[in-house]
Amino acid sequence: MTGFGRGAASGDNFSVAVELKTVNNRFLDINLKMGSDMQAVEATVKRTISDRLHRGRVEVNLQYDRTAEVSYELNRPLISGFISAMKEIRDEFGLPGEPDINVVARIPNVMSPRKVEVDGALVSGIENALLTALDDLQKMRESEGAMLKEELSARLASIEALVPAIADAAGSVAEEYRQKLTKKIGDMLAKSESQIELDQARLVQEVAYLADRSDISEEISRLTAHIEHFRQIMDEESDVGKRLDFLTQELNREANTITSKTGNMTVKENALKIKSEIEKIREQVQNVE
Repeated sequence: MTGFGRGAASGDNFSVAVELKTVNNRFLDINLKMGSDMQAVEATVKRTISDRLHRGRVEVNLQYDRTAEVSYELNRPLISGFISAMKEIRDEFGLPGEPDINVVARIPNVMSPRKVEVDGALVSGIENALLTALDDLQKMRESEGAMLKEELSARLASIEALVPAIADAAGSVAEEYRQKLTKKIGDMLAKSESQIELDQARLVQEVAYLADRSDISEEISRLTAHIEHFRQIMDEESDVGKRLDFLTQELNREANTITSKTGNMTVKENALKIKSEIEKIREQVQNVE
């Protein structure tokens, strides 16, 4: 589910800001963007996020600023080697002058800010900023989730409205088979010179066998039960996405079976409409936490 959240915190000598962006993903995928000095808090950040979120790709942007005076570390071996080389040039070629501090200061990597000490106060500040960002993100996701629930409910209602037509048409399957078999056998006998009488008992057995093979009453019952179960899960508060994903697969399985078990056009047409609605549900369920 998509969303954005931001949080900030500060201490005696620092300020931190955390931005979270989420996009759809079947699993939880956390991608951190932070300075190398902050690598020590990576595990804490991931654990805090995974305690609140269960699905989606999460982009985490952690910005850290020092508010106290910054001290620098000198690359003494580099400076010493540079000054020695300058003196060697002067002595060897008889050139005047002394090494200048402005020249030394411009040497790449001659000095660098002292690394941040990740102490308890900084870790606590990062956690507070992260929790604020998660709360902000959750509000946006809840708003989107409410709209998503309405759409899924409408799709389920569309499927439910198609089931009675399938059930009614399925009730006439046996009679359709009897008529088709009677006509087919009658046509065959009309073309034959032999005087063979139609065995009605045998015909009834064949019709019963074919009707049993094409019976979709169980599939209709399971389809209806899955719809009701789907609605119950949507009313729950957390960790529903994967279960809805599984139920969507089960709905599609029943629709496929209904389509394949009978040649009745009314059943097939309505089952295909159900499959179309299920496919739209499948796309949206990927967004559910």
